[in-house]
Amino acid sequence: MGSLWLVLAAFSASALGGVLGMASGIFIVPILIFIFGIDIHIAIGASLISVIACSCVSAAPFLKRRLANVRLAIVLETATTIGALTGVFLIGIISTPVLYGLFAIILGLSAKQMLTRRHQTHHVTSPPTSWASRLQLHASYPDRVGKEVNYQIGHLPLGMLLMYGAGLLSALLGIGSGVLKIPAMDSALRLPLKVSSATSNFMIGVTATASACAYFVRGDIDIDIAGPITLGSVIGALIGARLLMWLPAEKLRIFFVIILALLAVQMLLSAFDIQLLAESV
Repeated sequence: MGSLWLVLAAFSASALGGVLGMASGIFIVPILIFIFGIDIHIAIGASLISVIACSCVSAAPFLKRRLANVRLAIVLETATTIGALTGVFLIGIISTPVLYGLFAIILGLSAKQMLTRRHQTHHVTSPPTSWASRLQLHASYPDRVGKEVNYQIGHLPLGMLLMYGAGLLSALLGIGSGVLKIPAMDSALRLPLKVSSATSNFMIGVTATASACAYFVRGDIDIDIAGPITLGSVIGALIGARLLMWLPAEKLRIFFVIILALLAVQMLLSAFDIQLLAESV
């Protein structure tokens, strides 16, 4: 297969993911499986490498603007990494059909999430005895005019439980697992939207690194595939963030909900060894 086609595919997936506010892995893994005919474990390994690179690129501006809550990220990554290591242990146990089935569920949930608008959370006040207060996780960030906006962390134990699940899914499926991280940040922890997005972007690279190491040891990282995919993903992520400013994202959102739904159906059928999409590259 041509490396150029891999770069273009990853570029398109990453750019569209950036426009739609989704991790590109949710698109990249199905593309590699159904269009390029790549084994699901190799596809997941390549996606994890691209997630690491994209996280490194996108996290820097958030850190510079103090939007990412680093202390909170470190605490949450404890649960997320344990989840990823659990997923790593299950890699050789869970069969390929089950992986297809899990991916179908995540695609379906992602499609539903794309139709649901995220709303700014209401201010919460945590008691002094809460985990978040004891760990000094409450923080602030500057708004557009430079005024400090203070916020407090909500239900940390529930957030960590959801993060464990996010890490588990990331290791098994090679995705950013935003389908769990977004509810954890928004609903459980009650973070402001900007803070949740920035902190999640900062975290996903760490989670993916733990998972990618296991795939590397297993021999599931093919540099001829992971290299072009990573290059295309990074370029696409940078451009996607800029396209977000002027493209009609809402119309694109409806279109890609349909695409995600179709991919979910194909993934589910693949779990039963039924193929509707033929390899074309």
